[in-house]
Amino acid sequence: MEQMHGTTILALKRGRKTVIAGDGQISFGQTIIKSTARKVRKLGDGKVVAGFAGSVADALTLFDKFEEKYRESNSSLLRAAVKLAREWRTNKILRNLEALLLVADHENLLLVSGSGEVIQPDEDVIGIGSGGAYALAAAKALMRTTELDIEEIAAQAMKIASEICVYTNENFVVESVSEEASES
Repeated sequence: MEQMHGTTILALKRGRKTVIAGDGQISFGQTIIKSTARKVRKLGDGKVVAGFAGSVADALTLFDKFEEKYRESNSSLLRAAVKLAREWRTNKILRNLEALLLVADHENLLLVSGSGEVIQPDEDVIGIGSGGAYALAAAKALMRTTELDIEEIAAQAMKIASEICVYTNENFVVESVSEEASES
């Protein structure tokens, strides 16, 4: 069976603002089947931003499950992520889902996986998917050496990843959350 590829998701945080960026390419084997997929979206009444790498149908299921856990957790990102990871790991149906999630609010940036991990990176930047390592390296360099706005850092890092990774294109979606938005 052919393998699906084609995701670069990058999340970064600076101060009280967090951004998640994702490209739009989905490939099946050596063929690009979609170039405008939306792999990043806001959840939790706009207070959370999330992105996925992996199967689209599985990720959509996980977005819905995360949102359910977020409501159950009184809008606590960390508690919702832990509850999702626990259910994902132990539920016979969810256990077979093939995706990774990045979820973030203005305070936290988390990677959630089906094997039960909820990881907060040491630095406020993380990349997943086929071009994730390229975007991560570029974003780390830009965050350490420039005062660019984090949306610009995300866009530049994603552009660099798209120039290296054949499974990443330049149709980026960038979503952000900030402390100000969370208070309204």
